[in-house]
Amino acid sequence: MKAFQFSPDSTSSVPKFQQLIQAFQDAISQKKLKPGDVLPSVNQMCKECNLSRDTVFKAYAELKKRNVIESVPNKGYFVAGEITRVFLFLDTFKAYKEVLYDSFRKSLPDHVTVDLHFHHYYIDVFKNQIRESAGKYSKYLIMNFDHEEVSECLKQLDPKKVLIIDWNINAKDQHSQIFQDFGQSVQDALQSGIERIKAYQHFCFVYPDYTYHPYESVEFFLRFCKQNGIKHSIFTDPDNIEVKKGTVYLSVSDRAMVKLLDKARAQKMEFGKDVGLISYNETPMKKYIDKGITVLSTDFELMGKKMAKFVQGSKAEFYCVPTNLITRNSL
Repeated sequence: MKAFQFSPDSTSSVPKFQQLIQAFQDAISQKKLKPGDVLPSVNQMCKECNLSRDTVFKAYAELKKRNVIESVPNKGYFVAGEITRVFLFLDTFKAYKEVLYDSFRKSLPDHVTVDLHFHHYYIDVFKNQIRESAGKYSKYLIMNFDHEEVSECLKQLDPKKVLIIDWNINAKDQHSQIFQDFGQSVQDALQSGIERIKAYQHFCFVYPDYTYHPYESVEFFLRFCKQNGIKHSIFTDPDNIEVKKGTVYLSVSDRAMVKLLDKARAQKMEFGKDVGLISYNETPMKKYIDKGITVLSTDFELMGKKMAKFVQGSKAEFYCVPTNLITRNSL
């Protein structure tokens, strides 16, 4: 079959049957193989690709399990349906990203395959991955970051196939966008908890110098404090911060949050009574830590569902996912 060619990589750590599965899925997603096309017979695959019968059978069995192909007695194997191949490009993989990813995958049908990559805020990694993926995927879901070369790099992709997620910096009008607001929504969320926040004498924003969190949140934090007459400060070095009674802390870093918890416990202070704590970004464990950590967070489960909608649809998407204050024992 000329539409499908496969040469196993004997030097790869990936088993040959998995290589074969990926090759078939790529051929279908790229329309080289279409629903109803006949696949090579097991004997043909063994002969032309120098594979064992067990390897081919194992690959075909897994493809049938995924409903990618079907078999008809005495006629062979056929492509069962189309495959949508998605390029998902995240910055890093943290606990709240796991919520996002899990919601996204659960909202997708079986015929959609997702290739997950990370750029870790390195522009060279970002540029290389975009260049290598261009033209190979049905949809591109990309978590941007603040770098002057990002926008130019994205021009390599068909804008109709691109969805900018989480932070809509460097997004163009022709890009679909599903994002959170790091500015006014932060101020509004804090305002919803004004009574509890004002129970403390001081409001401290812990914004470590190593964080990539948008500085816009700091600006709206300052606006919130000034409009409400709240004494406030910003700390960039969590190692040297002194936890004081009567202060409520807002931390954009879980690493910094742990330091605050340790320092408070060392002084036998109780969160929600002696000091207050608000953590940025909801994760499954925060509702259980220290009898419950108050969080300022967007809805990552909803974001994942919206991302899946974009993958399955043909229309452009533009949606700002709400940000809320979820009050628990620590405030």
